[in-house]
Amino acid sequence: MLEPKNMSFYEQVYEVVRLIPNGRVCTYGAIARFLGTGKSSRLVGWAMNNSHQVLPSVPAHRVVNRMGMLSGKAHFPPDYPMQQLLEQEGIQVLNDQVIDFNRLFWDPMKELSIL
Repeated sequence: MLEPKNMSFYEQVYEVVRLIPNGRVCTYGAIARFLGTGKSSRLVGWAMNNSHQVLPSVPAHRVVNRMGMLSGKAHFPPDYPMQQLLEQEGIQVLNDQVIDFNRLFWDPMKELSIL
């Protein structure tokens, strides 16, 4: 349960990202809008860059840019690249672009009730 008053912005981002279902993707901007900070998509990106050592784990590979591009791929370890993690979930990627992005897009504003 998301308790914004008791959590840092990064912690709120991590909680939302943990809710993205396997085989779906979300965007930095959609997460920022859901958290009421629509102009903070870059800060969501920084949270994703910082998430690789966070427990419980954060599926940061499911967060892409507004066009479905793997813009954060450089921040993943070489042994677990972003594209490989997405493909393991059945998401096809071509030239760093999620194939069928609109169908796979998970919008927290639509999918989650007010937490």
